[in-house]
Amino acid sequence: MKCFFNTTEFGMAENTAVTLGKFDGVHRGHQKLIRRMMAERGMASVVFTFAASPGTVLTGRHQKVLTTSDEKRCLLEQMGVDYMVEYPFNEHVSRMEPEAFVRSVLVEQMNTGLVVMGRDFRFGYRRAGTPQLLTSLGEKYHFRVEILEKEQENGRDISSSRIKEEIGKGNMEEAAFLLGRPYLLKEKVVHGIALARTLGIPTLNMIPSQDKMLPPNGVYATRTWIHGRVFEGITNVGTKPTVTDSQTVVAETHLFSYHEDDLYDQILDIELHGFIRAERQFDSVSHLKAQMETDIRRGKQYFKQMRERKGC
Repeated sequence: MKCFFNTTEFGMAENTAVTLGKFDGVHRGHQKLIRRMMAERGMASVVFTFAASPGTVLTGRHQKVLTTSDEKRCLLEQMGVDYMVEYPFNEHVSRMEPEAFVRSVLVEQMNTGLVVMGRDFRFGYRRAGTPQLLTSLGEKYHFRVEILEKEQENGRDISSSRIKEEIGKGNMEEAAFLLGRPYLLKEKVVHGIALARTLGIPTLNMIPSQDKMLPPNGVYATRTWIHGRVFEGITNVGTKPTVTDSQTVVAETHLFSYHEDDLYDQILDIELHGFIRAERQFDSVSHLKAQMETDIRRGKQYFKQMRERKGC
């Protein structure tokens, strides 16, 4: 997959099928748009999104994301998308009229032959660009527009905001169902204080991006991908109040069966599967160790029950 990050300077010679949106989470609703776009024969597939959330730029209020730029890139690449465009969103772009965007970006730069979009998608200055307007502009500039209905579950639209609600409650199974896959942390392994190793329970430490939406602080049953292999374990997401007064949130993972290479500075994928308990402060390191041993037993039981439900 070829990527254009935070630049307006790009071009595509071949005819393209394009889908437009924030694609935060690349959830089941997004996947519906992408699959339809990729089904168009004879056209390169393009996912067009923005390098910064329009809501953050326009309101000045920082918005957490379900997928970082790197996570989104990896997910789209796994789906087989040909191009990913992360267009800069700034004051100039926010004031671009819908037809100017269509003419200069979709037609002149992207050589668009088909645009696939959701019924609620809006673009251009003051969100004046509607599916109906885009369809009209498609007739003018000689490309087709397909408008798809929102993907739903239990009578409600599948949306990034709905998934954030579930993650905010620690409902990782429901979030995974709406996403179409487990919720992911993709970060580099960094050095910690090595306390867990001295307790005989070694851990991998990651510092999640400040932009990343995180579940409530606590311990979760997780699976970690290492060199194409998956390892079950538990992950504490939080500030580790028993051993530090830092407010930095760390994802600290213990793997049940990994005893191989040093993983410092490697970027790993950690899937958050199920909530085990809330984070709390213990009155001694020995009590913390006892609780970690209990957490490990509960994590192993979680995955045992998961396999039994799946008949594995």
